[in-house]
Amino acid sequence: MLKQTVSMYTRDRVRLDADVYYPDAEGEFPVLLMRQPYGRAIASTVVYAHPSWYAAQGYIVVIQDVRGRGTSEGEFKLFEHEIEDGFDTVNWAANLPRSNGKVGMYGFSYQGMTQLYAALNRPEPLKTICPAMLAPNLQHDWAYENGAFCLFANLGWAIQLAAETARLKGDEVAFLELSQAAKSMPLSDRIPAYPEVMQKYAQYDAYYQDWLNSEEAYWQKLTPDVSSIELPMLHIGGWFDTYMRGTLRSYQASSKKYAQHLIVGVWAHLPWGRKVGAIDYGADAISFCDRAQIRWFDHFLKGAELTDPAVQLFEMGSNQWRSFSEFPHSSEQLLFLNSSGLAGMDDREGKLTTQQSHSEIDVIVHDPWRPVPALGGHVAYPCGSFERSAIDARSDVLTYTTDPLETDLHIAGEVVIELYASSDAESFDLCAVLSEVQPNGSVMNFSQGYLRSEHSERTAYRIVLQPTCIRIRRGSAIRLSLSGACFPAYAVNAGTGKKPKDARAIEFQIITIELYSGESSQIRLPILPE
Repeated sequence: MLKQTVSMYTRDRVRLDADVYYPDAEGEFPVLLMRQPYGRAIASTVVYAHPSWYAAQGYIVVIQDVRGRGTSEGEFKLFEHEIEDGFDTVNWAANLPRSNGKVGMYGFSYQGMTQLYAALNRPEPLKTICPAMLAPNLQHDWAYENGAFCLFANLGWAIQLAAETARLKGDEVAFLELSQAAKSMPLSDRIPAYPEVMQKYAQYDAYYQDWLNSEEAYWQKLTPDVSSIELPMLHIGGWFDTYMRGTLRSYQASSKKYAQHLIVGVWAHLPWGRKVGAIDYGADAISFCDRAQIRWFDHFLKGAELTDPAVQLFEMGSNQWRSFSEFPHSSEQLLFLNSSGLAGMDDREGKLTTQQSHSEIDVIVHDPWRPVPALGGHVAYPCGSFERSAIDARSDVLTYTTDPLETDLHIAGEVVIELYASSDAESFDLCAVLSEVQPNGSVMNFSQGYLRSEHSERTAYRIVLQPTCIRIRRGSAIRLSLSGACFPAYAVNAGTGKKPKDARAIEFQIITIELYSGESSQIRLPILPE
């Protein structure tokens, strides 16, 4: 295997550097391209095999530093240059020595987004892409979830990128201070969602101020139209990945004139292994995506046969992969919320039933001094499934539980919570967590959702939870837990109606939320047959 460092120039004469890995064989080969902002030596090896392995499969592999990162020239602005730079890079890569002129792309997270941007203007050599764990709708599926700012994920990433920019600029003081902030997140500053370290080193911030402040035009400019991309795509996601909603939306929006395959493991954003959270899902849960991508590229870049199923979903609970011709269209089962009005005082008082009945109003008192903590799920760190009975025992968490199931239940898709609520504040939040209550009493979360309301009057709400695929065993029960916070996964609602960037900790208010469980408040479960 031969490795070379090679440079190219963009249309505006900015130099971009890349490592190029060549197979140890004669002849011409297709090119696999990854464009990333973390320093090209990493090459996404936190989840993928090293580029040398891909080269050994008969490909020229190009790992490029995007503009302003690694040793590439220019100024890094989050996603802003990736359409033009991606287009130019694809055409350059297709003309590398020993290239046969065909290019495929792979990578996850930012590296997934660079694939979509590169494909928008349809460079002729680009034949297929394999975007993983991404969210084309940056506003609704990356930065915010139903109006709530995803604080922990956004802030952690912003500090990481700012620290790297400070390092590249040679500012050791800023680098060390930002690195320390990354290790112990600054969540108790005057403005909790905009900590002082980010204000102090705003010159190194690639996006955080924009994400806190921007209006609709900003988001529209950076949101790629996936439906316009006319390429076969292999989409990869994880049930506990922060951006799984975006991955599913991308798969659903992609042109069906071309092959669209989907692999969803049990994984969080990284790594893609057998253990996520507190559960070991077995050896079958370990990622097979490297070999799956090679089979995909062999088909679209070399003409080999492809026999992989179109959709492969890891089913938690049974801990096995299930195959489908498309994302499954499940039947729907309704569960109604019923309560004596004491669902926050005793986890036996709130019920999930198949029949609607008269219920009392349940009350959540959200205290910003002691917000309900995040535990697992898809936004907190670490992500995954954890035993949460201690959280459910809090008086500011309402719980509604089914009777033990008489048969196994297979859930696949997006669970929807519909409920009526009101508040004494200008704004309030609702967090919904679905869990399996096991026969031994353990409560293990498997999906959640969150929303921010800007209305105080009684209103109907619809919370679409994180997509999931799980078998709930006979003898277990399903529980819905509702609260007014999930901190620090999401920024605490100040109760004043102010946006996170303006909400000072000293202004945070106690919020009383009333939940009307008897008024068609229900869960819509997507159910698969055995």
